[in-house]
Amino acid sequence: MGLNVIDAKMLSKMFLAGAQNLENKKEWINELNVFPVPDGDTGTNMSMTIMSAAKEVAAIENLNMETLSKAMSSGSLRGARGNSGVILSQLFRGFTKVIREYEEVNVAILASACERAVETAYKAVMKPKEGTILTVAKGAAVRANDLAVAGEKDLEVFIREVIKEAEAVLAQTPEMLPVLKQAGVVDSGGQGLVEVLKGGFDAFLGKEIEVNIQAAPKTSASREGMSPNIAAQAEADIKFCYCTQFLIMLNKPFNIKQEMDFKEYLESIGDSIVVVADDEIVKVHVHTNDPGLAMQKALKYGQLTTIIIENMRLERDEKVSDMLEKEMQSAEIKVASENTADANDTVLSEHKDTGFIAVSIGEGMNEIFRSLGVDYIIEGGQTMNPSTEDMLNAIDKINADNIFIFPNNKNIILAANQAKALTEDKNVIVIPTKTVPQGITSIINYVPDISVEENEAVMIEEAGKVATGQVTYAVRDTMIDDKEIHQGDFMGIGDSGILSVGKELQDVAFEMISEIMKKDYELISIYYGDQISEKKANALVERVQEAFPQSDVELQYGGQPIYSYIVSAE
Repeated sequence: MGLNVIDAKMLSKMFLAGAQNLENKKEWINELNVFPVPDGDTGTNMSMTIMSAAKEVAAIENLNMETLSKAMSSGSLRGARGNSGVILSQLFRGFTKVIREYEEVNVAILASACERAVETAYKAVMKPKEGTILTVAKGAAVRANDLAVAGEKDLEVFIREVIKEAEAVLAQTPEMLPVLKQAGVVDSGGQGLVEVLKGGFDAFLGKEIEVNIQAAPKTSASREGMSPNIAAQAEADIKFCYCTQFLIMLNKPFNIKQEMDFKEYLESIGDSIVVVADDEIVKVHVHTNDPGLAMQKALKYGQLTTIIIENMRLERDEKVSDMLEKEMQSAEIKVASENTADANDTVLSEHKDTGFIAVSIGEGMNEIFRSLGVDYIIEGGQTMNPSTEDMLNAIDKINADNIFIFPNNKNIILAANQAKALTEDKNVIVIPTKTVPQGITSIINYVPDISVEENEAVMIEEAGKVATGQVTYAVRDTMIDDKEIHQGDFMGIGDSGILSVGKELQDVAFEMISEIMKKDYELISIYYGDQISEKKANALVERVQEAFPQSDVELQYGGQPIYSYIVSAE
């Protein structure tokens, strides 16, 4: 006879196992993202979101369904990062609204909770898009309801069937979103949700699962002296050290058994496994502590080429060290210029009517926002999406009745809106800026003498007039917008997709600007990143000025990482 009810202890165990499974698979999920850019990806955002809740769950002293529900909901809501993380947190929020009323849950209650979860998540998204995590969650909820109506009582059967349906819907996401089909991937957010469910089911079945989740500390700061973004990266656990990639030039085509045996072997020595085979070549990706074992096994099938081995722990430590150094340098510059402590660590003592928060990264970009009157800068953006908690901390630090937030990234807008919903004592207005140039234009158009509502309308309208392009590099091979992209290529990304691709940075940047300028814009602003010399940036400006003499071209130092150039036209 199967189990018919789940108590708080079992559900807590399932949640922690689901969180750990997502954490273990995050790099693999990152690689499912359509755009091959080196930024904060879906797997990372979802993992950091659920791990925030998992730490709260692990810290519960008096465990019951109510305290468990509160930890799951509050922890994920405050820790939510990126669109996928916010949607995941809303799923948990809706789910826990139902289960918190019971000491034990059965099939009927879980089905109702799944339905409420989907309803809550859909409401949180202004324009829900099918073919995403929302669709996968909805498919699972519909199947859960069907099973409950049919009178199913056995929870093992119920959960297995719900996961089976979630996987079936996930497999169909490329048919719902053409961009997924062209890139040859399923929706990464949907895959993340499936991994949470599968991890939880393993715990339900009693499988031995290594869960490495530390309870949340009593204080809000995870590391003294570190910003939340840096601390989160410093504390990220890396189970398998080496990111290993290579190609096998096959002696003869893989048969099904050989491919399955090879995958099974890789699973025994690592995770985040990708094996893509055709008649002549096999592409392999694995995270492992012994790359030699993976390659030794692969040599049985053919010769190896294009071998890349990266030490992820060293990269993480170097990145954290670099971020800390830049944070310290930024603080020193601010102390010298303002003769005060870092304003981001001090509540504004003088009360004022209106305050401003902007998400930004790069010494130059930050200084531009400060010069425009921004009170608090949240370090982040493409490379690390700030959490709802980061937004709430910023709101708390500003002594103002009305606070405008400029997310400056489409993947941060939902987190900003979530922070707004969680704030009760201040009027928070989120201007849905999708790029840094949109944020700059919005703030420039703020008028102190008109109402908050009028300013909101004006800033949104003016932001919508700004065309933006960003140049970065590809971290893997893919096909987007009918453009073949190879690892290491430079890409010019516009507001609606890839505008240019190539091997030469300056050529890609110029071609991107030329595509943007197919509409007549009067002003072109070029912000160059921390890896670009002023001389090189000036050369691009001269080339653009010569090609578009009717427009003014401005050059600014942005100092942003990852993105060599950010360009706006208006």
